[in-house]
Amino acid sequence: MALSRGKGIIDIPSNHSVDQTVEAFKGILQSKGVALFALIDHSGEAEKVGMKMPPTKLLIFGSPKAGTPLMLAAPSIAIDLPLKILIWEDTHGKVWISYNSPVYLQERHGLPPELLQNIAVVETLATKAAE
Repeated sequence: MALSRGKGIIDIPSNHSVDQTVEAFKGILQSKGVALFALIDHSGEAEKVGMKMPPTKLLIFGSPKAGTPLMLAAPSIAIDLPLKILIWEDTHGKVWISYNSPVYLQERHGLPPELLQNIAVVETLATKAAE
């Protein structure tokens, strides 16, 4: 079940811990030949400065083969590419996977409908990692 909090963000619950979900997502990316450009450990960085927050990790990933046509059609989408997935734990211990809705990104940047599939893959990847 995906939940939309408005502002184009989709949240889906994960059946695993943050670290397990991150590892599952990394494995899925690797199996699909999609590059993982960065993994930002927000909670780890907070801990380094003496602050505490629930586990929160951002993965930045993509494929130039999918992204380049998007940027050629609508150069402003480069601000939202590469794609991002946020894997985080709420204050109740529930783990979530959050990402920008592909339709939101399409509308935000005026992408042609035939290119929606280039970013819609994020939904499939998130769902598989949550299982």
